[in-house]
Amino acid sequence: MITRRDLVQTIGLGIVAVQVAENQAEAAEGEVITLWPGEAPGEKAGEVGEEGLMEPLPNQKQVKRRKNVTKPRMTVHEPKGDKRTDAAVIIFPGGAYNILADEYEGTMVADWLNGLGITAFVLRYRVPRRKGKPMYEPALQDAQRAIRLVRQNAAKWKINPDKIGVLGFSAGGHLGAMASTAYDRAMYPAVDSTDKLSARPNASMLIYPAYLAEKGALVEEVKVTKDTPAAFLVHAHNDPLSSESSVYYYLALKKFGTPAELHVYTKGGHGYGMMDEGLPTNQWPARCGEWLKVMGWVS
Repeated sequence: MITRRDLVQTIGLGIVAVQVAENQAEAAEGEVITLWPGEAPGEKAGEVGEEGLMEPLPNQKQVKRRKNVTKPRMTVHEPKGDKRTDAAVIIFPGGAYNILADEYEGTMVADWLNGLGITAFVLRYRVPRRKGKPMYEPALQDAQRAIRLVRQNAAKWKINPDKIGVLGFSAGGHLGAMASTAYDRAMYPAVDSTDKLSARPNASMLIYPAYLAEKGALVEEVKVTKDTPAAFLVHAHNDPLSSESSVYYYLALKKFGTPAELHVYTKGGHGYGMMDEGLPTNQWPARCGEWLKVMGWVS
C-alpha cells in the first residue's frame, strides 16, 4: 500500500505537490472520517491560515508537521490478516496544540498498532490554539466527537465498543488525559444522535504527556476519579517538559486502585515518538504492547 511517507518523499516538487501527495496518501491509507456534519463548534472562517505541511528547520528532526487544521477528521487504519483483535485506539499526535506531528506521532504509530492487530484512527484535531479559549478546548471537542463516532460504528470496524483507547504524545498526551477525565463535560452542543453516546475512552496511553502538573500536583482541569480509565505512561527524567506530568497522573490513578503502568527513563528528552534513537525510551512500544496484553486487548 502506498503510504504518506512514500508519496511525500517521491514527489518532492514543492509545497503544492507535497500537499497533493498528502491528500492522495490520506485516501490511500484508509477511510477518512469527517468529524462534524458542518463547521466544527465555534469555528470562525479565516481565523487561521490554510492547512498544509511545514518543512522542518535544519536543526529539527526531519519529519513532516501539519499546520492550520480547521476541518478535523480521522483516518482509519485497519489491520490485515487474521491477527485482528476487537480493540481500537485513537491516536492524538503532539505539537503544543499549535501543529500536529502526525507522521512519527501518528501514521507510524498506526502501523505499529496494526501490527498488534488493533484498528487505529489517526485524529487530526484542530490546531493552532484558538484565541480566547483554553488551549485544549477545540481539540477536546474533536476528541470527544471522535470517540463517539468510533463507538457508534464499532460493528462496522469489527471492534468492541468497550475497548476503545486513546494514545497521545506531548500535547496529545494532555489531550488523552483530558479525554479520560473530562468525558462527562459537555464541551459542545449535541449535533446529532452520535452525541448521545459516551465519550469515555476505556484506556489511555500517554507518551511524554505535557501540561498535566505544576507546583507539585495535577493541574486543576485534570480531575482523576474512580471512573478514570486505566493508563500506560512513559516519560524521560531529562524531559524539559517535566516527567511530573506522568508521575502525578499515575499517583492519582493509584489512589483509586485504577490499573496503571509508569515508565520513567533516565535519558530520552522529548518528542521521540516512533523514532529509534538508540535509547531505552525508544522501547516504549514494546512495553506498551506488553501492557495491552496484560489488559487483555491483544493476544
